[in-house]
Amino acid sequence: MKDSALDELLPWLQRLDRRLEYAIAAAHKTFGAEAETDPYRGMHIDPGEVDRLLSRPPGVPLFPLKASPDDAGVPQLTPQQSRWSWLQQTFELSEFDLEVIAIALAPELDRRYERLYAYLQDDVRCQRPSVDLALNLLCASAAERLDRRAHFATGAPLIHHALLHLVTDPTHPKPTLLGRELHLDDSLLRFLLGQPGIDERLTPFCQWIDSKNNTQDPAKLAQLEQNDPPKKSLLRLVQQHWQTQKPLRLYFQGVDRPAKRQTAIALATQLQTPLLIADLTRILEPKATVEPLLKCLFRDAWFQNAVLHLDGIDALEPDAHKWLLTALATSRGITLLSGTRSWRPGSPEPLGVVTLPFPMPHFHHRRDRWQTDLAAIDLALDDPDLDALADRFRLTDEQIADAIATAQHTANLHANTHPSILDLFAAARTQSGHELETLARKVEPKYRWDDIILPPDQLKLLHELCDQAKHRHQVYGDWGFERKLSLGKGLNVLFSGQPGTGKTMAAEVIAHELQLDLYKIDLSQVVSKYIGETEKNLDRIFTTAANSNAILLFDEADALFGKRSEIKDSHDRYANLEIGYLLQKMEEYEGIAILTTNLQSNLDDAFVRRLRFLIDFPPPNQRDRMRIWQQILPDTLPQSADLDLNGLARRFEITGANIRNIAVAAAFLAASEEEPLQMRHLLHAVRREYQKMGKVLMDE
Repeated sequence: MKDSALDELLPWLQRLDRRLEYAIAAAHKTFGAEAETDPYRGMHIDPGEVDRLLSRPPGVPLFPLKASPDDAGVPQLTPQQSRWSWLQQTFELSEFDLEVIAIALAPELDRRYERLYAYLQDDVRCQRPSVDLALNLLCASAAERLDRRAHFATGAPLIHHALLHLVTDPTHPKPTLLGRELHLDDSLLRFLLGQPGIDERLTPFCQWIDSKNNTQDPAKLAQLEQNDPPKKSLLRLVQQHWQTQKPLRLYFQGVDRPAKRQTAIALATQLQTPLLIADLTRILEPKATVEPLLKCLFRDAWFQNAVLHLDGIDALEPDAHKWLLTALATSRGITLLSGTRSWRPGSPEPLGVVTLPFPMPHFHHRRDRWQTDLAAIDLALDDPDLDALADRFRLTDEQIADAIATAQHTANLHANTHPSILDLFAAARTQSGHELETLARKVEPKYRWDDIILPPDQLKLLHELCDQAKHRHQVYGDWGFERKLSLGKGLNVLFSGQPGTGKTMAAEVIAHELQLDLYKIDLSQVVSKYIGETEKNLDRIFTTAANSNAILLFDEADALFGKRSEIKDSHDRYANLEIGYLLQKMEEYEGIAILTTNLQSNLDDAFVRRLRFLIDFPPPNQRDRMRIWQQILPDTLPQSADLDLNGLARRFEITGANIRNIAVAAAFLAASEEEPLQMRHLLHAVRREYQKMGKVLMDE
């Protein structure tokens, strides 16, 4: 295309000026001499004007052309490689359509056209061209005016591609076609004027990257292609279609959004063309406006000769997805689509969408990245710490780099030269799990191994659970078990026992030991009485948790994971479908999911078969109750010498949660009396706790 948009536009304006010159000469006769001095033209009508209007034949142009304008000395209107020529070929426009565009464009370049249009439309208020004015300027007879109305119909190229908008005057809610104003689409206007940028409707969810000013390293694409055969020929495929101007649609499937974005930028940089990135998850407009927004996206990419990258297509509703397929079928350039699910076909026309996988970086890649980026700040970790960071946090390269920067700033804040391993774990946790916070409640782990009192076998099971989480990469990756298992690689655990026996505390201990976030699932937000809603909620939870590097805690899970019942009616059938769907999601989930229940017998046998650990939490015996009593009372608590903790442990067979409640209540009693904690405070608190449990405490 030519460098100067004005050079391409001037021939059309010169031709328009000749038409206007002829029309104004004809208007002097049509409107009368008094029209030139009437400041209220179009706002009133007198008897003389009525006579002139009634004497005019219906449908005849006001300024009928006797012949085509004299274009002598005017350059070629649509030279090859010009914007106007490209526009005509791309949208299959006629010369009449191009002249209509020139009429609508003229006031954007020179306001003198507003005054000329107002005069020719015999109304000082009509400074923008109307359909009637365009037909009057471009048609020679009433029959031609009638035929040319087809250029403003819904299916006409100008209207179908939204290049031209027929705008209604607010004061005339139901105008005729002739009374509608001609407004060029903003994208077309910027294209013809040679101005960069995107439509203002796209700015809330789009980003424009100019390859000429892009700082992307050209070698980045080569780095992305390493050890990935499908991507090694990606640049060759894209360049081939770009040079031959054939459409190409690529689908980047996977969860590694930064890698997909880097690849898109690298491709546009190699082609030396702009990149238009649209995050479809940020479209906040009503569904009815999604279709025009998609049209606007593709049109802006065409006009700017840009590569279009549509990210987050999973967020599109079914109707919007159909509109996307329709837009893809007519697209002419390179379109990069991005999502996490499999590509959903459905277009009546062959699109030839090529899927390229972008999975989360594997363990060894993540480990190498942690090691390399830490070496850049002169920090070397032991192999076990590197393994732990790489295995427990499925992060992209950018997330790892950001986590290290965050940890370094945290260390500097505490006057340390380098971050500690705990700083790195904490920074890694901040990189994910944000979407899960909308579906579950985050629990801050406060308990350690010393805080939990359990029988030796149960404690050993908890340690074995943590060991399996720590050595996951070695068993599944290095030792090859990943190739033997297609499902069931996650840690599904069941904690069963009476309330207050330490199930939730154990989950916090595990989260602290593994340095992972713990999210408690609110079952009231999951189970729905509406058919299919429970499955949708479960899918959102497990899909989001897959990359959240977190532990899921389903508290009192028997409400959701109950036994499948005999089918007696449609409700039983759908309830069983929910349970079956949950079984499937649990087997697919590769993280840690902890289920707690008060009654193990309520669980479906199919769930039990899929559990890696089943740990029963018994009520504490006398020895364990004594340890709990000793541990629950802080060292800073003032205590009298008459406290008989051993007697309390022997006399009252209660759980750890009950003991905690009693100790806290007794401490408040002592504080209110401004005395040290005494035995009578504890006994009074015991009585209150028994009342809460609905039990009678006999006096002794």
